Parts: sequence; structure tokens; C-alpha cells
Amino acid sequence: MQIMTVPVLRGTPLAAAVGLLAILPSACSKGTAATPQPPTTVAVVDVVKQDVPLRTEWVATLDGYVNARIQPQVTGYLVLQSYVEGSFVKKGDVLFEIDPRPFQAALDQARGQRAQAEAQLGRTARDVERDKPLAEARAIARSQLDNDVQAKLAAAAAVDSAKAAVMTAQLNLEFTKVRSLTDGIAGIARGQLGDLVGPSTLLTSVSRLDPIKAYVAISEREYLQFVGGLGPSSEARPFPNVDTPLELALADGIVYPHPGKFVLADRQVDPTTGTIRIAAAFANPGNILRPGQFGRVRATVGLKQDALVVPQRAVTELQGSYQVAVVGEGNKVAIRSVKVGPRVGRLWVIEDGLTAGEKVVAEGVQKVREGVPVTPVPFQQLPAKG
Repeated sequence: MQIMTVPVLRGTPLAAAVGLLAILPSACSKGTAATPQPPTTVAVVDVVKQDVPLRTEWVATLDGYVNARIQPQVTGYLVLQSYVEGSFVKKGDVLFEIDPRPFQAALDQARGQRAQAEAQLGRTARDVERDKPLAEARAIARSQLDNDVQAKLAAAAAVDSAKAAVMTAQLNLEFTKVRSLTDGIAGIARGQLGDLVGPSTLLTSVSRLDPIKAYVAISEREYLQFVGGLGPSSEARPFPNVDTPLELALADGIVYPHPGKFVLADRQVDPTTGTIRIAAAFANPGNILRPGQFGRVRATVGLKQDALVVPQRAVTELQGSYQVAVVGEGNKVAIRSVKVGPRVGRLWVIEDGLTAGEKVVAEGVQKVREGVPVTPVPFQQLPAKG
């Protein structure tokens, strides 16, 4: 019987292909064994209890402690502006002058009419003195004396009227000098030389700026919270303690160095907005703060004892709900919903959902998932700026 042999194909492409197929399963089996990833490292903090001051703030509008609208009391042409716009003026300083000539003429005329009235009074008085003995002697009719007396009374009334006219003319002449009504900073002039001005014309405004007022509007609910617990004989006020220091944060975020104090509350709650307007006063040396500026008035309104707090960065907001990542047994993460309270500095008060001593992720929250183990390390809080 003839035996057929298959030749060995050494060095041919087919041999190479057969060899590759022989080793491929071995290589694939080694590649399927994935290298395990180490747990994600996250920074954690302990949930702690501490006494937390409860602070609130409101948008504030600054205004002068006293604001005086400078308007003339007589009508005439403006001939002089005697102050520097934006400068400090004192009460009684002349700011503008109206042409005084018509008013001087009116005063001279009134004085002349007063002199005429006084002369007439003198004549009628002499008539009475002359006719009185004659009437008593029946040398003249009694009616003549009565007429003399009536003429004297009318002349006396005319003198009083003339004196009042002189006083009015004198006042009008003085009113041609438009004076400041208070100490303060005088604003930009609205009246120009040559303008015909009158009592309805606003020439400028003068504001007393030290101290300066900050007006805020608080809600009716806040107001009731602040005055709650006061007895019927107590004075209602929008802070539990009238001496509570207030803080003013300016538009650039800088806290004004001088503390303020409560000075007044409006007489009523605005029915259209449900708010009541209150005012605080802040020292303003150098008149740095000006009316019209905006800021935020802050006040400490209470103390929450043994409050649970975590860093604000540990809390994630999602569609109106708040969550924290808790590192529990086996360093596994549990995503937990919490009820938050007020923010205090960089901390956030937790009303419900956590207990003291639990650890929450403060850095690396975006890297963790429910049930995934992590490597926790202590969180290093950055120092506060400024």
C-alpha cells in the first residue's frame, strides 16, 4: 500500500498564517484580564455641631440724612451762582441770587406808601384833637367828631397795612438771595444764569451725608418675626435689639468699615408690596458714601445653637433639592438628600438628613457615585480672604 505524505511548507505565507492562528487565542486570553482601578481619592469633612449666628441681609439704597431741595421763593431772573458745585456748604450760605432791582423798587414803593399812610394818620389824629373840645362845647356837630374818629381809625389801619407791605417787600428782597437750608454737600446746579426761575424751580439740592441713611424694605413676615414676643407695652421695632450693629456691604463687595445702627421704621406696611421700609444710619467721614448708591445691609438676628454644619461646597443643588455625598462603612459613598438652612460664611446649616460625626465629601463630589468605594483624605479648608 502506498503511503502519501504532505509536504511541510516552511517559509511560506501559509505557514506564517497557521502560526499566527496558533498563538492568537493565547494572546486574547491574556488581554481580557483588565487591571483593577484604585478607588477615587476624595477630601472629606466631619459633620459638626456648633452655635451659628443667624444673619440676614437686605438690598439697601443710600440717601442723605437730610435732603434739602433748594427752590427760590420769588420769581425773577437768575444773575449769580455763588457756590462751587459738589462742595460743602453751611446753612444760610448764599447759593444763588435773583436780580434784586425789581424787588428793591417794590420795597421803596412800599416804604413811600407807608409814609403816606403815617402822614394821613397824623392828620386825622390832629382833626380828632381839634374837634373833640369843639364838639363837647357844642360848637360843632357831634357827627363831625364821629367822622374824625372813623377817619383816624381808617388811617391807623392803612398804616398797619403799609407796614405789612413794607415787611413783605423786605422779605421778597431778601429772598432774591437763595440760601442753603442745611449743612451738607451741594449738588450740580440745575438753574443757569439768565433763567427765569420761580417757586416751582429746583435750583439744586443739598444733602447732609454724615451720617448717611441706608433704606431697606423688609417683608411683613420678617417684621413679625423680629417684633414677635414683645409685650403690649413694648415699642415695636424691626430688630430684637435696637443696639444690634449693622453691616453695610457696598456694590463692589467690600464691607464698609463703620458699623451702622437702626434709626427708624416707617409708620405702615406697604399694602402693594407687603414690605415695611426701615432706615439705618452709618457714619460717613469724608462723605465717601453718596445718595443713590446701592449696597446690602446685614444684621445678626439670632443664634442657632448646636446646628449641624458642612462646607457649602459639600452641598449639591439639583432641580430645587439638595444632596451630599456621605462616606460610610467600607468607605462607600451614599448620595443623601438633605434639608438645608441658612448659609453662614462658607458653611451651610443642615436642618435634616445628616447626623454629627458623619463624613461628607467636600472636594471631588463630581467624581463619586452611589455605592462606589473611595479613598477619603482630610479636607484642607482654604483660609478666608481679607
